[in-house]
Amino acid sequence: MLSTDIVTEFRDKATNIKLMPLSFEEFYTYKNIDESKAIEEYLMYGGIPLVVLKEGEEKERYLRNLFETTYFRDIIERNRINKIEALDELCTLLATCVGDLINSNTLSKIYETKTKHKINYETVNSFINYFLDSFILNEAFRYDLKGKKIINSTRKYYYTDLGLRNARLNFTYSDTGKMLENLVYNELIYNGYRVNVGTFDTFIKEENKKTIRKSLEVDFLATKGLKKYYIQVCDDFTNSETIKREIKPYISLNDQIIKIVVVNKPIVEHLDENGYTIIGITDFLLRFIKR
Repeated sequence: MLSTDIVTEFRDKATNIKLMPLSFEEFYTYKNIDESKAIEEYLMYGGIPLVVLKEGEEKERYLRNLFETTYFRDIIERNRINKIEALDELCTLLATCVGDLINSNTLSKIYETKTKHKINYETVNSFINYFLDSFILNEAFRYDLKGKKIINSTRKYYYTDLGLRNARLNFTYSDTGKMLENLVYNELIYNGYRVNVGTFDTFIKEENKKTIRKSLEVDFLATKGLKKYYIQVCDDFTNSETIKREIKPYISLNDQIIKIVVVNKPIVEHLDENGYTIIGITDFLLRFIKR
């Protein structure tokens, strides 16, 4: 039974408990290896328990097989899907689009460009819902940080397990930035945070003194009880242009919410000259979000 079946069949008669893959902390505790090596392995192969127990190429074979014989077969049989090739291609597209603000219309256009075949947005929307219901994907809604409201026109999709995401791409598409963002999203959800993608419009003066309206994005607005954080995830924080791009939304946000930049480096948590928290990925995952 899929999650929607459980809600329908056992309404008011049972508690639905979501069982997630191993968190990074659980993975790291079990492996007992260097933090940097642990992050590298977890980003590539994820936290499905049987995958963690395997070695080398066995991990890749198991993940590919798991996707095809368990996840996909269940979706196809349960929903009586005839367009198997379209389902397969869309799943791969979503793996490459992790961390991008998209909607069904955008995905249908990308699909048509890549395959030269048409697919309507209703079919795309149905397929996405199948992935969500099968716990392959999670979705993060877009939130207007200044208007204080959810915007349903676009959203981001993240794989519930990075190993499954990479298996869809045959372990050849190594975009560390996207994988880090996916990881941080999963860990925030795992630790009980409510997570949205923050966006807002602002007016920026260009070098020619012309003022233009521009939409800026914060990777995550994470809320848990009284805690509220803006979070930017960055693979490389050594380039001045990258630093400028990552903190640009923060400069335009004149509020008291704690602003964090999570960096893929073993950096000790500290405040920069703007008062923003700069922290390494392992320190953030193992300690900061546990507070």
